[in-house]
Amino acid sequence: MQSLWLIFQLLFCLFFGFILARRLPQWLEKIAFKILPFFTYILLIAIAIEFSQTLQSMNSPTQILSNALILSLATSIGAFFCCYLLFKMIGYQPMQGKVSTDLLVGSLLNISYAFIALGCGYGLAELFNHWSYSLHVSTWNLLLVFMFLIGLDLAYSPLDRSWLNWKIMLVPFGCIIGSLLGAVTASLLINNINLKDLIMLSQGYGFYSMTGIVVTELKNSQLGSIALMNDLFREIFAILFMYLIGWRYPRSAISSAGATAMDVTLPMVKQACGNEFIPHAMVSGFILSLLAPIAVSILAAL
Repeated sequence: MQSLWLIFQLLFCLFFGFILARRLPQWLEKIAFKILPFFTYILLIAIAIEFSQTLQSMNSPTQILSNALILSLATSIGAFFCCYLLFKMIGYQPMQGKVSTDLLVGSLLNISYAFIALGCGYGLAELFNHWSYSLHVSTWNLLLVFMFLIGLDLAYSPLDRSWLNWKIMLVPFGCIIGSLLGAVTASLLINNINLKDLIMLSQGYGFYSMTGIVVTELKNSQLGSIALMNDLFREIFAILFMYLIGWRYPRSAISSAGATAMDVTLPMVKQACGNEFIPHAMVSGFILSLLAPIAVSILAAL
């Protein structure tokens, strides 16, 4: 029930922003559109603060982080290549183009900005901790504001029935199958977690605000910490894929982003892949966001 409430809040803020578009004063909309490109970095700073606080409460942080890193890398790559193979089977070719110097430099700069934001957030949390003050930042409330801004922006994007195209459904399907295969691959390197739990963790699809809570409640805090770190790392890998090769393999990059394609990485989809792939991101992120709490809850309860 808690997971469904979280999803409802996300969709409500998105819809609220969508219906308010063109009804707000023009000056206010201009401010919102100027803030939107930078809001991703604000979210990353907040996520890093949350990461720092979680790290302090871990019993064996090194092992937890290494397990999460292996699993997130395997599932991200699995989703990317599974989606690529699905579209290749139906005749789709990589997008035409070449890596220009400007595109390469721009991609590297965007990645560096993301890591700078993460570093700033982590350093800020550690600084306040040194002063014996616990810095509390609501990543969830920030995400709700972000969804509202995304809703405003989407109101100016072309919408048609192509949003329900069966081919678009291959993007989340590739993420689901690729994540499962990634979990199986990760089990060859991770010996202290059984395959069933790795599969459960893989089905969070980057929905870190939900997965860690559900896994902690239904399993234990150690697996809950791995779930949180795994999904945070999946976001980072999604950023890397989006900016480095999203221009050539946009559907695969969106698939690797998992549930975050609907919210956190959506501006990156627009920037790196183009507006025409926003439907892929929204449909894929929406489906995976609905599926993640159900899949994780069922697998955790088994």
